[in-house]
Amino acid sequence: MAAMSAGIAGAALAAGAFSRSQPVKRQGKAKAVQLEAVRESVVNNTATALETECINSIRFLAVDAINKSNSGHPGAPMGQAPIGYLLFAEEMNYNPEDSKWVNRDRFVLSSGHGCMLQYSLLHLAGYKSVSIDDIKQFRQWGSKTPGHPENFETDGIEVTTGPLGMGISNAVGLAAAEAHLAAVYNKPGMPLIDHYCYTIAGDGCMQEGITHESASLAGHLGLGKLIAFYDDNGITIDGHTDLSFTEDVGMRFEAYGWQVLTVLDGNSDVAGLRDAIKQAKACTDKPTLIKVKTIIGFGSPNKADTHDIHGAALGKDEADATRGQLGWKYGEFEVPQQAYDVFRGHAAKGASKQAEWEKMWAEYQQKEPELAAQFKRACMDRKLPDGWADSLPKLTPEDKGKATRLHSHDCINALASALPEFMGGSADLAPSNMTLMKCTGNFLKGSYAERNFRFGIREFGMAAMCNAMSLDKTGIIPYCATFTIFSDYMRSAIRMAALSQAGTIFVTTHDSIAVGEDGPTHQPIETIPSLRMIPDLTVMRPADGNETAGAYKYAVLRSKNESRPTFMAFTRQALPNLTNSTVENTMKGAYAVIECADPELILVATGSEVHVCVNALKEGLAGKKVRVVSMPSWEVFREQPASYKSGLLPKSVPTLSVEAAVTWGWDEWAHGHVGMNVFGASAPGQTCLDNFGFTAANVASCAQRLLAGERGVLSDGSQAKH
Repeated sequence: MAAMSAGIAGAALAAGAFSRSQPVKRQGKAKAVQLEAVRESVVNNTATALETECINSIRFLAVDAINKSNSGHPGAPMGQAPIGYLLFAEEMNYNPEDSKWVNRDRFVLSSGHGCMLQYSLLHLAGYKSVSIDDIKQFRQWGSKTPGHPENFETDGIEVTTGPLGMGISNAVGLAAAEAHLAAVYNKPGMPLIDHYCYTIAGDGCMQEGITHESASLAGHLGLGKLIAFYDDNGITIDGHTDLSFTEDVGMRFEAYGWQVLTVLDGNSDVAGLRDAIKQAKACTDKPTLIKVKTIIGFGSPNKADTHDIHGAALGKDEADATRGQLGWKYGEFEVPQQAYDVFRGHAAKGASKQAEWEKMWAEYQQKEPELAAQFKRACMDRKLPDGWADSLPKLTPEDKGKATRLHSHDCINALASALPEFMGGSADLAPSNMTLMKCTGNFLKGSYAERNFRFGIREFGMAAMCNAMSLDKTGIIPYCATFTIFSDYMRSAIRMAALSQAGTIFVTTHDSIAVGEDGPTHQPIETIPSLRMIPDLTVMRPADGNETAGAYKYAVLRSKNESRPTFMAFTRQALPNLTNSTVENTMKGAYAVIECADPELILVATGSEVHVCVNALKEGLAGKKVRVVSMPSWEVFREQPASYKSGLLPKSVPTLSVEAAVTWGWDEWAHGHVGMNVFGASAPGQTCLDNFGFTAANVASCAQRLLAGERGVLSDGSQAKH
């Protein structure tokens, strides 16, 4: 076995290049000892000269780009470079000429602040999206090398990472997608889907709660194609991690059900890393965590192993000193040709692997024509089948009313039969959210072909996984569910879905104070209005069965065709079916439930409050010329032609909004507002609605005040006493 660095001599040699879950405690080392460890690592480098040149090419592209921009995080890429080298120059199957090849290996940099590692690797591998000029424009306006990896900006990036822990959770979703598609489509001798998902995570990722959620589920599911590298460098922004983080991460992951390996010298022991990957691949029934002991900023004489190198450029003098320390004779942004040859030679092998896959695919189409047609439509072309939307329910006012969460259940089951790529589940609320598909079983270890996910009480991890299943670009339409109020637990992932263009469908129920007895902890007040603030997120709050069907049609189209997210909020309580509600009207975002050619007053509402407005017209506004408008989606309505919007909601006509939520934002559509600017209460749902002002009588009274000239918030729930 090749020699290790002086810093891990002795007992480590006896243990070998890597060990199974061997704990390694961090010791505070004097600077002189650290420098000696770096020198010894260079002198006794276990990597060959060519491997070292490739690894240092990664390091110095990162150093130079961050120096030029005077912004970034050089420490992580300098320490993680050997891992990146092995993945992109030896292990991964990928083709820069076809970055969306369905059977490519996936790579996620969970420690996204170290993105110059990934940009350097993409450049060295020959991705046209990252030229040397792009490297030089790191973190600059209009560049393809932004401050964190962005899948929508840079070809070759699978998912957008940055918020720590999000990436490793995305990787769990990608691995789940691989497991499902392999179980559905692979046939003997024809493994259409057979790839790995690799991720690199740091100390910060390991401390974030989302990592616990997703890693726990990954272990439970036994996702053997997931290989995570833990860059165990013991440094965060505050300093050494022993200030706040002393748990044994390896034992924690073993408890989750992962295989855990430890590479004791990640700075130079390429052979040890290679052997660890080999062992990880040999373990097919568990995900693998490879703890890699590294020195952050490896090679920097004065900043290595300190928080100073975490998030600041080295500067010219320290970069020159690092060149000397590592024997790097090349200038800024200069890469030796032999390094390019290594990476691009491996990329060429990936292209050859894809060519072999294409031959297998041709055979598959001959032997499995029905599955092949489905695979081509759903996974490769990523198109919806003809007539899929015809499966959605159609209702009339005469049909018995029920809670929109029950209508949602009908829609989910209609789609489940029509769309084999439709899959998802709830965060332990399936009987309440009504999200189980009847035509399929549970996605579990040993039954990956099934489509009902049992996410457990892990909202944040659930949402991040579903985002990745969409971003896998194999045509999956994922949905995930919880109570509307608990969407706060996954808000960052919802935001990331909108930012990274993930087609996740967020299904939520129990959407207002009508939740009732569970009280204000479970009654969403500000939730839906605040979600409307997220750019590129569509929020849907349907008022009946047809609007629910329209919401699902919109969400599926948006997921499959645009890869964009939709958030839906459904009622617990039963609602009648409206006159004039249709799927087509819902797709306009707003429409007249009760029409009036020349109205003197307009009532506009969402969800269950539409019915309150209808009743107000009947009970307290007799003789008035009133139009009642249902607005299931602000965002969809905004997209309509100006003539339609001004015709439906003319600015000259006094308009009253009614929604059991805070009144923020309604000034865009209405002159006066009935809302809920206070927290709710524990009581039966209808009692809450009555006391907080969501009655026909109160809406009619507020409408009369609006007609008399009053404006602004006319009822905010503060009148309720409890």
